[in-house]
Formats: sequence, C-alpha cells, structure tokens
Amino acid sequence: QVQLVESGGGLVQAGGSLRLSCAASGGSLSSNLMGWFRQAPGKEREFIAHITSGGTMRKYAASMKDRFTAFVDTAKNTMYLQMNSLQPEDTATYYCAVYYSGNIYGGESYGDWGQGTQVTVSS
Repeated sequence: QVQLVESGGGLVQAGGSLRLSCAASGGSLSSNLMGWFRQAPGKEREFIAHITSGGTMRKYAASMKDRFTAFVDTAKNTMYLQMNSLQPEDTATYYCAVYYSGNIYGGESYGDWGQGTQVTVSS
C-alpha cells in the first residue's frame, strides 16, 4: 500500500498559480500509475489528470489541459500538479491517488488516496 501526502494548497487570487505536491512512500512512482482529482463542496469528485509510471504519458480533463500540468520527480518520489491561470471555480480540495485498474477518468479506479490539500481562489 502506498501512502500519499498532498501539500501546496492555499489561497490565491484569480489568475495566479500554485504547485501541488504528492509525496509517496511505501511504493515507487516509477512503477505506479497515478491520478489527480479534485472535489468542491457539494459537487462530485472531478478527474484532473492521469500520469503513467515515471510520468512518461499524461492524460488530462479537457477543461484543464491548457492550464494544469502533472509531472513526476522520480528522484524525490513525488508527483506534482502545476496549476496556472487559476479561477474561483478551481476552488476545491485536491487529491492524488494510485491508479489500479479500469477507467482512468473514474475515481473508482484509484486507491490509496491522500488526505487532500485545499485550494481557494479568490476573485
């Protein structure tokens, strides 16, 4: 079982940027496929990105692919989500997770979820 800890969230003004981190232990990101999701209050969990082992291939939600970039630093065993041009609608708790099987866009295909990090974007 992989343990994941997200960090890097905070309060940012609209148009700003944040970089989220997802530090892994108990397993190597070189051999695990990973995902980023977010969940806003009162809304369903939303897929952001899927990244293959070591970050060699990435898939993004269409609405975010031009502003968000997921990548892996295998030396630090950490996955990142660079978020640019943030808007108030990006306000949510952001989670990373390990992909196990099935639809890469569905949260049910992932496990070992981190505790999440809160991102708040002010207008």
